[in-house]
Amino acid sequence: MRTRAVLGVVLFALGCAAKPHPVQPQYQPVASVLEEVATLRRHLPDDTYRFEAGRDFTGRNIYRASLIRLESIERVHADSLRAGNLDDVIAYAKARALERLRAYDLAAESHRVAAERDGPLRGEARKAASLDDGLAEAIQIGYEPDRPLRSGVRPIPAPSDPNGAIAEYDRRLALLDALGDEANDTFLEPVVKEEVERCDMARARYFVARRKLDPDGNVRALAELQRVVARHRESKNANRHLLDLADLYAAMAEEYVQARPPESLFFDPPAFQELVDSASQLYEAVANQDGTPEKLEAARRLEAFLAFTLRVDRDRFSPQ
Repeated sequence: MRTRAVLGVVLFALGCAAKPHPVQPQYQPVASVLEEVATLRRHLPDDTYRFEAGRDFTGRNIYRASLIRLESIERVHADSLRAGNLDDVIAYAKARALERLRAYDLAAESHRVAAERDGPLRGEARKAASLDDGLAEAIQIGYEPDRPLRSGVRPIPAPSDPNGAIAEYDRRLALLDALGDEANDTFLEPVVKEEVERCDMARARYFVARRKLDPDGNVRALAELQRVVARHRESKNANRHLLDLADLYAAMAEEYVQARPPESLFFDPPAFQELVDSASQLYEAVANQDGTPEKLEAARRLEAFLAFTLRVDRDRFSPQ
């Protein structure tokens, strides 16, 4: 018995000694400019209009991370880079990262720096700089309160005339369409599509914001949001657009109840039910899509909205 006990202890000790310990991954800083440029180059063809931007090993946006690392390399290895052999490569890479971050004016400047050197990047950098200048100009057109502004540019006040606002959005869209033709089959093609989507969203939000000022404001706001949904079905933000439309229907249902309490004689059950059905169907459409970040959000909003409708059903009187 004693021999068996000793043997068991020995085998247990050997088993513990043989068990490998988990090794935590050790991430090292970027070793060279070429290593970071190669990482960025893999993601430049990504269609960021249809899909989310790529992530690095830390989970951060690959374009933002690449820009930070390139700037860090320039600062830490300034002496090694003093000869300037990689100036055009670094400037070109930074410009491509800046484009995906909507810093088009800075991207154009970096592209022009890259084009100063006579090399294989010169022609492409000149064309990209021209496109970036056009994008920087386009995003300043039309009313959009939360957009980034160039230094020294004042925010555009909200236009009081809807026709004037539409004219500005159409002017912005026409410029973006022209840039889109030039950007076909280039790294900027999805970027231009993203800006077209933002223009359509800015136009829809303008009419949503002023819908209570016009007699047909609700109808116009719904039409504008439906326009965004129809025009950008392939966008990565397609579910977000459906949620915006559902939220507007839900808000209109709540406003209808506030204006016409369900126990009053002015309450029209079919009109209210139409708003409820529209909002519920849109929420359900998003909540039924597995693998999307908006799934849980839509499910929770649907629950809250249905709770509101149950309270209304308790108080309203349907005709017998």
